[in-house]
Amino acid sequence: MLAYLIRRLFAAAVMLVVIILVVFGIFFLVPKWAGVDIATSFVGKQADPAAVEGVRQKLGLDDPIFVQAWEFFKGIFVGRTYAGGGDVTQCAAPCFGYSFRSEQAVWPVLTERFPVTLALALGAAILWLIFGLAAGVLSALKRGSLWDRGAMVVALAGVSLPIYFTGLISLALFSHGLGWLDAEFVPLEDSFSGWIGGMILPWITLAFLYAAMYARITRATMLEILGEDYIRTARAKGLKEQVVIRKHAMRSTMTPILTMLGMDIGALMGGAILTETTFSLPGLGQKVLDAIRNQDLPFILGVVLITSLAVLIANLVVDILYAVIDPRVRLA
Repeated sequence: MLAYLIRRLFAAAVMLVVIILVVFGIFFLVPKWAGVDIATSFVGKQADPAAVEGVRQKLGLDDPIFVQAWEFFKGIFVGRTYAGGGDVTQCAAPCFGYSFRSEQAVWPVLTERFPVTLALALGAAILWLIFGLAAGVLSALKRGSLWDRGAMVVALAGVSLPIYFTGLISLALFSHGLGWLDAEFVPLEDSFSGWIGGMILPWITLAFLYAAMYARITRATMLEILGEDYIRTARAKGLKEQVVIRKHAMRSTMTPILTMLGMDIGALMGGAILTETTFSLPGLGQKVLDAIRNQDLPFILGVVLITSLAVLIANLVVDILYAVIDPRVRLA
């Protein structure tokens, strides 16, 4: 088990370096090859030539590309000093970039918004796991029944309907219509009950989409596993049906579910843009949308980095959970 963890940690470290270099290439090399002035992109087209030249010097765009890549990589871990144009700008570690438009370091702004996105993703994940797995397992055990057909119809609706549609419907019905829930976001430090009330609808809306997908995957996987030889052997040995389902079928079913969960939560760490926009949540998704509108590339770069790192960490955790659930992974 220890050797397995060491291998996975080493692979994650290598992948981290690759991710950082790829993100650097996307934001610094590709625009350069396309003939785009990177300094102008970072400071804005309306800036005067002196400001553009100052940003070019601060970013070191005239240095060799390997020097630029090293400064970008090093800044994430030890911080970076942007010197040029007659002044010096400090970006403390971890430096995910600096916006010369708003004169703000990217990392503090993103960490201020990250708890909202984290709460949205984790709260919705708990809901979609509970209801998605339960619906999928029951549908597989009662294949062809009224429950099975009804649950799959609801799941199909959940997959088909976009979040901005279900979000607006839930707002119109439960907030503006019935008045049961408050649609306004309240910071956790101001009021716990108000924060919960403002997060319930976003949680349910986001969970409805993912629970539908998880229900369909769980049902299909469970039906396949229930037809395996070892399940028939367990039943032939006289084990109770609950034991067969819980100890044998469910453990195998959880493998693809964990894979999906790691990818989904990791991706949501970069911001659930549609959900946050629909419910006006001040999370990363709302921030990256504002950055796209304002063409503020450093913040877009920072969110891309956070999303990539979140997916990497989530997959590392999933790999470790594989070894807990499936002994064959430890043997391998």
